[in-house]
Amino acid sequence: MKLSEELEYRGFSAKTTVENASELDERESKKFYWGADPSADSLTIGNLAALMMCACFVRHGYKPYLLVGGATGQIGDPKENDERELKSLDEVEHNKKCIKAQIERIVRADDVAMVDNLDWFREMKYLDFLREVGKAFSMTQLLDRQFVQNRIGEGGAGISYAEFSYTLIQGYDFLHLYREHGVDLQLCGADQYGNAASGIHLIKRLENGKADIWSTPLIVDPVSGRKFGKSEGNAIWLAATDNGGGNYTSIFDFYQFWLNQSDEAVEKLIKIYTLLEKDDIEGILAKHQEHPEERIAQRALAYGATEVVHGKENADAIENLVKVLFDKKTNFAEFSEDELSEFAEYLPVANKGSMLADVLVGNGLAESKKKAREYLAQGAITMNGVKVQDNMALSQVAIIKKGKNKFVIVK
Repeated sequence: MKLSEELEYRGFSAKTTVENASELDERESKKFYWGADPSADSLTIGNLAALMMCACFVRHGYKPYLLVGGATGQIGDPKENDERELKSLDEVEHNKKCIKAQIERIVRADDVAMVDNLDWFREMKYLDFLREVGKAFSMTQLLDRQFVQNRIGEGGAGISYAEFSYTLIQGYDFLHLYREHGVDLQLCGADQYGNAASGIHLIKRLENGKADIWSTPLIVDPVSGRKFGKSEGNAIWLAATDNGGGNYTSIFDFYQFWLNQSDEAVEKLIKIYTLLEKDDIEGILAKHQEHPEERIAQRALAYGATEVVHGKENADAIENLVKVLFDKKTNFAEFSEDELSEFAEYLPVANKGSMLADVLVGNGLAESKKKAREYLAQGAITMNGVKVQDNMALSQVAIIKKGKNKFVIVK
C-alpha cells in the first residue's frame, strides 16, 4: 500500500490542510514533526495512536522530528475547563527523560531527530518573542479558539495569560523546525489541530512559506463513548513500572486491556495499534467472524499492541502466561516455586505468612478489608483453583485469583 492508502485503511485521517492524501506519497520534502509535552512520566495509549501514525509515515520513507516539550511542558496545554497546575522544573525534566525513551522505542527509525523546544526557548528574550510572534497574531484570532471561548465564556473558569499564550509557543516550534530543518509537515491528534494551525500561520506570515498539518482522530471506545486518555480517568499507561509518579500499567494488565476489547471495537483497534499487514488483519477478522467465541481478533490485538510497546519477548511471555492462567485444565497446585517465580515477573507477589485479606487489599483485588471479607464470603476468591471463603494466613505457594483476570502470586 502507498502511504495515503495505509493512512486511510488504519484510520489515521482527520482534519488536514493537505488537499489530496495522495500528495503525501510524492511529497518533495519527506520530513514531519510530532510533539508531546512532559505532563506525566509516561505516555498513554491515546498518545500511542498518534505514535503509530508517525511510525506509518516512517515506514514510507519520512524522517521524523520528535519533539518533547521542555518549554511547553512548563506551561501546559490548556484544558477545556480549568487551569493546569504548573509542574516543577525538576518534574518536567524527569518526565522528559521518561517519555523520550518511550517515543524512541515505538517510532523506530534509522534517521530520527529527537528535539526539545527548551533548546530554542531557553535563550529567547521576551520582547523578541512579542515583536516577532506576538505581533503576527491578532487578539481576534486567539479569542475565536474554542478552548478560549469555553474558559472565558459564561460559567467558564477563566484562563491565565500563560495558557492563553501556549498556542503561540507551540506555533513557534513549527516555525523554528521549518527554518532550521525544512520541516513542513506537522502530525498531531485532532485535538491539537488548532495549535498546529498557529505554526502554519507563522510560517506563511513570517517566511511566506507553505506547510501542512495531518491529524488523526482521537480514539474513542465505540461502546462506552469514552476516549482513551488520562483525562477520562481510564488511562492505560505505556510505562510498565513506576517511574515515580504512579503512572504505569503492568504488562499483564496492558495485555488484558486489549484482550477484553469488544467485538465492536476490535476491528478498528487492531488496525491502529498493531503492525500487522492488511492481508493478515483481514484474515484474522474473517476467522474471528466465523468463531467469535474464540476471540481470535482480540488475542491478535493484545499480542500486537504488547509487542509494539514492550517488545516481542514480553509479548510471548504474557501470551503463554495467559494461556496457563485461563486454561481450565491448569492445576495451580502442581507448579513449583521456580515456575511461579517466572510468573512473578508479570504478576503481583505476596509473601507466605501474610493474611489473605491484607493481600487482597494490598494488591488491588479488594477496596478494603470489609470488601475483602465480602468477596471471600461470596466465593469470588480462589486459591490454586479452589474457592476460599475465610481470611487466613497464607502458608503455601499459590496463585490467588479474583474474578476473571486479577491474580496474585504467593511465594
